Amino acid sequence: MIFRVIFSTMIVQMKQSFARPMFRFCLLANPMLNTILLYEMYKNSGEENFMAYVVLGAGLMGLWGCICFSSAGDINRERYSGTLSLIFVAPTSFPIIILGKIIGNTLMSLLTLGISLATAKILFGIDLVLESPGYFLIALLASVITFIVISSVIACLLTLSRKTELYMNCIEIPMSLICGFVFPVSVLAPQVRIISYILSPTYAVELMRMAVWGVIDTTLFWEKMSILILLTIIYTLISVFLYKKIDRRVRIAATLEVA
Repeated sequence: MIFRVIFSTMIVQMKQSFARPMFRFCLLANPMLNTILLYEMYKNSGEENFMAYVVLGAGLMGLWGCICFSSAGDINRERYSGTLSLIFVAPTSFPIIILGKIIGNTLMSLLTLGISLATAKILFGIDLVLESPGYFLIALLASVITFIVISSVIACLLTLSRKTELYMNCIEIPMSLICGFVFPVSVLAPQVRIISYILSPTYAVELMRMAVWGVIDTTLFWEKMSILILLTIIYTLISVFLYKKIDRRVRIAATLEVA
């Protein structure tokens, strides 16, 4: 029953998301433009493996943009369409429905990686060679899971907020920079790196780049993977805790949509 609800919600969410012009821009145009921009930034940098920064960076920026303007924004859209309270009191629990929406958005947003790779190939004639394809698939799967979980946390935080659009715009670019989508976090100030290393996307990006360049130190790969798994578990527990707090507050105040 739960899996059927999640699957049905995923399909509906994919159709609704793709129907929105903003989501289509984030999904299709954004990775193309970011690929061109990052290529021009890195082509004379002296970095030998800069295409990993260009393709992965542009693809992940597009992925994160889709998450910000879909998974986070869905709460606001449901509120203004008058269906948020209906979803909240539906027989299927609210977190399951939101999870289905987030999974649908995230899976469809993976298309940004392919678009970024195709743009680099067509415009610049450069391929992204995977030195460790097996490790890359593992890192990609872990990345998808952690993006789904962190999206759940954001969705919970924004459920009771009336400033969803403001927060969506505020978290997109800073997360891309702090988590090292565009450049390694080692170039950031030490104080900023503290924030970087408590955010799971930072490790997801590092693992994917390691797989692209070739995993030489398998111990280091699995150490980073262990940290990513630990952070994902912590975020999951935070998401569950937030939902319980939200559920209690909504049932007492009954102001999910009007206050």
